[in-house]
Amino acid sequence: MERVIGTTRITLVRGDITQQTVDVIVNAANSSLLGGGGVDGAIHRGGGPAILEECMAIRAAQGGCPPGQAVITTAGQLPARRVIHTVGPVWNGGGHGEAALLRSAYGRSLELAAEHGLRVVAFPSISTGAYRFPIGKAATTAFEAIIAAVGRHPEAFDEVRMVLFSAGDLAAYRDALTTAKVA
Repeated sequence: MERVIGTTRITLVRGDITQQTVDVIVNAANSSLLGGGGVDGAIHRGGGPAILEECMAIRAAQGGCPPGQAVITTAGQLPARRVIHTVGPVWNGGGHGEAALLRSAYGRSLELAAEHGLRVVAFPSISTGAYRFPIGKAATTAFEAIIAAVGRHPEAFDEVRMVLFSAGDLAAYRDALTTAKVA
């Protein structure tokens, strides 16, 4: 599925984010930046030691990455040019600012991509695995943030791609993209 906002295509694909040939993939990282499970572990394994080395340098300089923020590194051996590492929130029932932190994670990632001239961006579904953010709420929040960022940077992106691992996740993001409002 695809939707065009201004000159930016927002696309949905089912697949493996580590196999995306794009300018930048976004990693659903943890605050330590030292790798982990799920998407984070797959990106670190696929990219090789160069990603971890840069993450360790960032960690030494600023002490990691808090939820809602993002940092950028090389992509190492991945087919993308760069990796943006963002930390989404852990779901604690929805009353602890989780949606705002998730919007910030997507928004800050796109700000970094725009700053670095990275025009084709691939995202996973942030915070919906081990962090337990409900998939439907996460998809709606993701598109709110993406559409807002595309509005702030109307000429910055050619494509923002959501790469979903399962058919269920793809369906949830398809529903959210279909109903997403453009300001």
